[in-house]
This record gives sequence, structure tokens and C-alpha cells, in this order.
Amino acid sequence: MRVLVGMSGGVDSSVAAALLAEEGHEVVGVTMRLWGGDSDTGCCSVADVDDARRVAQQLGLDHVVFNFSDDFDERVVSPYVEAHSRGVTPNPCIECNRHLKFDRLSERARVLGFDAVATGHHARLERDSAGRPRLARGADRDKDQSYVVHMVDAEELERTVFPIGHLSKAEVRDHARRLGLRTADKPDSQDVCFITSTGGRERFLGDRIPLRSAPVIDTEGRHLGEVPSVEMVTIGQRRGLGLPGGGPLRYVVDVVAEPEPVVVVGDGADLLRRSVDVESVTWVDGTVEGRVRAQVSAHGPAQPARSVVTDEPGVIRIEWEEPQRRVAPGQSVVLYDLDDRWVLGGGVARR
Repeated sequence: MRVLVGMSGGVDSSVAAALLAEEGHEVVGVTMRLWGGDSDTGCCSVADVDDARRVAQQLGLDHVVFNFSDDFDERVVSPYVEAHSRGVTPNPCIECNRHLKFDRLSERARVLGFDAVATGHHARLERDSAGRPRLARGADRDKDQSYVVHMVDAEELERTVFPIGHLSKAEVRDHARRLGLRTADKPDSQDVCFITSTGGRERFLGDRIPLRSAPVIDTEGRHLGEVPSVEMVTIGQRRGLGLPGGGPLRYVVDVVAEPEPVVVVGDGADLLRRSVDVESVTWVDGTVEGRVRAQVSAHGPAQPARSVVTDEPGVIRIEWEEPQRRVAPGQSVVLYDLDDRWVLGGGVARR
């Protein structure tokens, strides 16, 4: 099988490529050049590209670089900035997976005659009793990444390989050490690649949009203070609100950016919601309605809920069995089966 392996320069994708080569597949490594600006975090730095190239050399694999920077700016960076301007909290890494790693890369692989695309995500491909492909959680629950690849549907799963999904992170590093790979002990990337550790999110956004101050009020409308940038505030935030200490704990329960910016704070109970509307929903293999488990962060628990299909295309309502903290608009809500094993689908929390 001819496999195009996405190599980010990290240990997971390095071992994914190595395992496929050991199995006898014809493997070509590819690194996507996505962000053309400053990068000292994430997976887009010059050093990461160099690490991927050198690992491919170690493994005796061909390695190519695809420049998808225009797509990345259009599909990830620009929507990220625009979302913050509306008081929405985006998840750029999921959008990068959606539009680049499981769209543009797969499209390029088909054009070039590859049978499959492989990545180093901690997720697994399984099959149900009828033989249909299912996206399953990675074996290492602490590193499971099925949440961030939930948009891969059954058709695309047939052409996708997750070579390390059955391994723990420790086992992945053991494989890398066995092979003497330069990435064996490289730390995992944790941050958004286009936000530098020195400049941070505020500088990045401030260079692209005007940052607006906003009053902070409580749920009864009383003025409590002011934040310098409403674009920097998200649901559930407790610190950095410029409020005096010593009082009761207050959390952001709403962020309004238009027409006049305002931040609303309340106590923990004010954060609780019975439901969340989810838009831009995609399904792995057909619409699911009824009892599910729903996860709202990359490593948070999947809570019991019901999926209710609305009359609006691409929109569902998730009704929690027990009230949950409000999901920040823009964050992904991913649905799993009742056994909390298979991804059913997911979308984006709506305002």
C-alpha cells in the first residue's frame, strides 16, 4: 500500500511513519508548511520541519514539503481572528485538522495516487458488526485525540491510517528510542503554532484587529469593573478580569462583543446550562439522535446527554442529563456512543 504520512516533526508522527515502513508499505513522509510568520511553539516552526526531514532520512524514506500556507490563513488564522472579534472562543487546531490534514492533504494524496493518508494521532480505526468503519478512542486515554479528529467521516476513514492508536505514549517513545530517532524525547507541542510564547495571543490579535475595553457587570446589571480587551475573555474565565479580591468567586458567564461590548460574571451556578446548541455538525456515519455521551474539551470527560436533531440543517441540540458548565461558543462538542468508545460526530457550540 502506498501511504502518505503527515510528519509534523514530533515523536508520534515519526513512529507512525516507522511502523508503516516496517510493515512493508511504500511510505512517503510529508510536512505541511502552514504558518509563514513567527513560530516558537506548536508544530509549524522551522525546527519541526527539519526534524521531520531528518527522521525521514533516518528511516530511508522520501520526504516532501507541501506549502498550504494560503489555505491555512484562509481556513484557520482568519476565522480565528474573526471569531475573537465576535466574542467567540475558536479551536484553531481542530479547524486545521478539518481543512488541512483531513481535507487538503487527503485531496493531494488522491491526486498523487496514494492509497491512504496516515497521521500520528492517538485514535483508532475499528469496524462495527456490519464491517463499517468507526473512529475509536486511542488506547492511551490520557493522550486520546479522537476529539480533535472527529470530523473524519466513514468514507475518509477507509483511506486513513492511525498507526500508533493502539499504543501508549510511553510505548511510542520506546519505539522511537529503539530506532534511534532524534524525536524520541522531544516534548509534545501544546500551543497554537501561530501564537508565539513571547508575543502571546493579545499581541497577535492586537496586530490584526482593534482590541476594545468592556465593562464587567454581574447578572443583575451592576457595574463591577472593566477589562481592557473583550476579545481576550472567554466563558468560564475567573482571573484577569480586573475585579477586586476578597469577595465571592466570580466566573465569566457571557461575553457580548456586539453592538456594545460587555462581560457578564456570576457564580458557579450561573454557569450551569441544561443544553447547548451545536452547529456545523458532521457525522461519522449518519445522523444520530437519542442518548449519547458528549465531550466539550480535548481531555475532559464525555457526559451523558441526548442528541436532538433540529429543523435547521447542520444544527442539533445537546440536552444534558445533569446541568453542565456553559460551553464557550466556538468550542467543539463531540459525541460518542454510550460505551464512550466510538465517535459519532460533532460540531461547534453556537452562541
